[in-house]
Amino acid sequence: MENDLEITEKTDTQIEDIQNIGELDANIPDKTDIVEDAANVSSQTEETEEELSILEVKHLIKKFGSKVAVNDASFSMKQGEIVGLLGPNGAGKTTIFYMIVGFIKPTSGDIFLDRHKITYLQMYRRAKLGISYLSQEASVFRKLTVQENIDAVLESLDISNEEKKRRKDEVMEDLGITRLSKQKAYSLSGGERRRTEIARALALKPKFLLLDEPFAGVDPIAVSDIQSIIGRLRQKNIGVLITDHNVRETLKITNRAYIINLGNIFRAGNAEELVNDQMVRKLYLGENFSF
Repeated sequence: MENDLEITEKTDTQIEDIQNIGELDANIPDKTDIVEDAANVSSQTEETEEELSILEVKHLIKKFGSKVAVNDASFSMKQGEIVGLLGPNGAGKTTIFYMIVGFIKPTSGDIFLDRHKITYLQMYRRAKLGISYLSQEASVFRKLTVQENIDAVLESLDISNEEKKRRKDEVMEDLGITRLSKQKAYSLSGGERRRTEIARALALKPKFLLLDEPFAGVDPIAVSDIQSIIGRLRQKNIGVLITDHNVRETLKITNRAYIINLGNIFRAGNAEELVNDQMVRKLYLGENFSF
């Protein structure tokens, strides 16, 4: 796919209502409040640089007309954790992701970074505060090389050219794509494309990375490869929130996961707890699921 953002849960008729852009700006507070929230978060980040940041979702509700896509969702995570958000198609997973990154606004409820509300901050402000998002659909610039793709995101940062080069070289080395640096993105395999997308996100030095279907469109070897990369993100104290239909591979790498159905988070736990939960099996995994 090209760079245009597409709605990934196409079977969810609730998500189709996202086209009603007018609704997304409803209930937004005064700009003064938004600026103060952003300033508070920045100040907090400077004062607690050595501490682990916490991302919190509290009582999020999202309605599209009369349809409830997300109903009172609450959870939290900190840097260095890998957390899964799992559920069937149309459960509300992507809607929650979109609210966290700022693509859509909640009907009610709030999102906090380090105990400061970011619910109504613009997407680019959240990105600067350390929240990055990778969609299921391909997001590379197809006609640019791998290194040009990374350069493109670094241009948005107010850092020296030397620092930009250092970051680019570092992420390409970390993701094992240095040898591909001059290769056009359209010629990359699914796994190589995913590596390039993750490298671009890491160049921004995120605290939290939201991965929407990271295992989609890649072969089994690449799945294992991406799992290893995500494990290394934990070592770098990057919090990772994952949603993916490949339940087994997701549960293998998560500290814990939340199960969502019909907009409600109804179970949370580690892989063993969820696999052995009869209600989770009945509503999501299936009785014959093995792990």
